[in-house]
Amino acid sequence: MRYLFLLNPTAGKEDCTGQLIPEIEAAAARAGVEKKNLTIRCTEFAGHARELAHAAAQAAQQAGESLRIFTAGGDGTFNEALTGAAGFANAAVGCLPFGSGNDFLRTYGTREEFRDLDSQFAGGEAIIDLMQTNLGLSATICAAGLDAQVAYGIPKFRRIPFCGGEVSYLLSIVEQLCGHIGRKVRYEIDGEVLDVDCLMCAVCNGRTYGGGFAAAPEAQPDDGWLDVFIIRRVGRLTIAKLLGMYKNGRHFVNGQLVEKAKPYFIYRRAKRVTLEPIDGRGPIVATADGECAPCSRVEAEIRPGTGRIVLPKAAWERFTEERAVLKLS
Repeated sequence: MRYLFLLNPTAGKEDCTGQLIPEIEAAAARAGVEKKNLTIRCTEFAGHARELAHAAAQAAQQAGESLRIFTAGGDGTFNEALTGAAGFANAAVGCLPFGSGNDFLRTYGTREEFRDLDSQFAGGEAIIDLMQTNLGLSATICAAGLDAQVAYGIPKFRRIPFCGGEVSYLLSIVEQLCGHIGRKVRYEIDGEVLDVDCLMCAVCNGRTYGGGFAAAPEAQPDDGWLDVFIIRRVGRLTIAKLLGMYKNGRHFVNGQLVEKAKPYFIYRRAKRVTLEPIDGRGPIVATADGECAPCSRVEAEIRPGTGRIVLPKAAWERFTEERAVLKLS
């Protein structure tokens, strides 16, 4: 087994590399990993983690060896490595949460579990679905509208002292609420066409985004389905109430929208979703696992069983136990 750690020195508010490199080396030694099988690299530019992951997965495949890649950064760094390793059955990707949001891991466990290097080395591999979007592969959520505009505006707030992932997200929300809100959007959801005057939408494989907003609190990342949530356009005072519900996942319980959410939310399960603005106001901002861009059309389609991830020991045991229970039910 080979191990590759990809450290992003620009993720989060502080460079994690000086602290982390000796910790990784010590944990690897405790796990009995030979030095020749451990590689630690720092990423140097956007897309570098994708390149390094692809090259390492290809080399391991040619050598007939298994590879585990761990990223130390945020969801964007993890997504790059996952994309680079996609298609290689010998490679699995895990993450160490040193970014601002780190939403991928919230579907499976806690930041503390994922920061535990001993638990990471003792962890196991799991097969999950991925989404193919026009922004690239996504393991978690592809969103468009107000929430994506908020994500698009977050970077400038991260430079402010004490503005971590959630605080910068909230500040960006305030900024967006001061401008024009809502778009007229045409959705095609597994052949169903809906024209909706909407605030935002989230196409979900995982459960949270935006630093912990629980858009799809019951999403299963390996069930072959996307959970689609559309929020209708509402007034600014109602937005505050809806965001509180949305953040804590209180809009959706036991497989359905709660009564107080039904006037505002549309929910569907789907294999494929497309959306495009039809209000003549130009592109809509979309986001997928940390990547944001204005798009004239957004597409998301489930790719069952195409993701291979590494989970720390406690999270992996919990994940496998839950799957065993589901098979029996």
